[in-house]
Amino acid sequence: MRAVDWRWIVALTAGLAGCSLAPRYKVPDVPMPAAYKEPAPWTAAQPGDALPRGEWWSIYNDEDLDRLQRALIANSPDLVAAFARYQQAKAYSDQLRSSFFPSLDANAEASRNGVSKSAPLHSPTSANNYNVFTAGATLDYEVDLWGRVRDTVAAGRAQAQAAAADFASARLSLQAQLADAYVVLRGLDREIRLLDDTVQAYKRALELTQQRHDGGIASGLDVARAETQLHSAQSQVSQTRAQRALYEHTIATLVGEPASSFTLEPKLVELRVPEIPTDVSSSLLERRPDIAAAERRSAAANATIGVARSAFFPSIGLSAAGGYQSTNTNGWISAPNTFWSVGPSLALTLFDFGRRSAQVAQAHAALDEAGAQYRSTVLAAFKQVEDNLALLDNYREAIDQENAAVVAAERSLNFAMIRYREGAVDYLAVVDSQTAALQAERNALGLATNRLQASVQLIKALGGGWDKETQMAKE
Repeated sequence: MRAVDWRWIVALTAGLAGCSLAPRYKVPDVPMPAAYKEPAPWTAAQPGDALPRGEWWSIYNDEDLDRLQRALIANSPDLVAAFARYQQAKAYSDQLRSSFFPSLDANAEASRNGVSKSAPLHSPTSANNYNVFTAGATLDYEVDLWGRVRDTVAAGRAQAQAAAADFASARLSLQAQLADAYVVLRGLDREIRLLDDTVQAYKRALELTQQRHDGGIASGLDVARAETQLHSAQSQVSQTRAQRALYEHTIATLVGEPASSFTLEPKLVELRVPEIPTDVSSSLLERRPDIAAAERRSAAANATIGVARSAFFPSIGLSAAGGYQSTNTNGWISAPNTFWSVGPSLALTLFDFGRRSAQVAQAHAALDEAGAQYRSTVLAAFKQVEDNLALLDNYREAIDQENAAVVAAERSLNFAMIRYREGAVDYLAVVDSQTAALQAERNALGLATNRLQASVQLIKALGGGWDKETQMAKE
């Protein structure tokens, strides 16, 4: 009989170890538009021209916003929790990666044993009670012929990359929430100043009306109407201050500070909508961390199919054990007391009544789900970009029209006051003009804030300053 050529066996094993039963992975297809549809104040990005990486909010050129964003990165408990979730996924991936290598375990045991006199093959001269002292080591290694370990590690690595993208997505979401809240708060500061000025104007109007009433020119109804306008404006000041307090508390929570000890002083800041450099639409797939996370989960699901398929093939392992064993401690660790064993093992499930087939079907269904989730995420991303481009463009036109309405309302109010002083109209005409002027000015301020919010949401929809290639390279 010919001797076994172990070189061929080793070569065959090495070749099979590179196999994988997972399907060839393909990123799920999504229809890609050639360009964005909605017009807006954004510019086509040139080579090297894109949103600032990392500190994307710096495009607004506001020192307070910069300071708050840095505080969020340093202190936000939500961000710490998101990073901890990523670290858990990364650690689990490292655990799986260890399966590529053999495991080595050391053991030691001391026991007192008693043997029945009626035990098979028991000799009358043998001791019924004896000690056993053992010290040794065991080495185990799974030969990955069918790619089970390889696909398991690939799935874990893809899940860790998805977790990294989830962390980036959580960070971007928190940064956008902070920028949005800050924009609204500064808008409320401007609105409070408008209302304070309006209260002062209404006080002067009330004094004028009271003087005319005292002189017998105006009626008590005119005074009552002037008082109503004043108190209504004062109420609006209090309501707006309450709204501002809520946004200030929101900002405090985002930056990791107690709302009770956090103060953001009122400031009249006229933030401007920046020109946002926007790449072609296909670059959205690289800029959005949530899209990257969905794609990595699809890759993990694809690798899991290989793991499920490998269950139809035998599991082959190599093991070795060795050490010292003796019935007494004297001379325990010596050459005569050595023992060892080495050899392969094979395990194969013959009948499982469809369990493995069901597991493969489950893995395929999971891949279908992951692919559908990826496509849904991409479509939602394009919707968000188009939504905010549309808001930016239409708010711009609305602001122009509302500013024209403000000018007309102020002119109407001036005319009404002149005619009222001349006695040509009663105070109701002034009240109507005052109401229209204040509402037009508040609308203009609100639209400006809404447009700034849309710009923040557009940057978020474009992926902020996250860089997929750089982030994946860290994995």
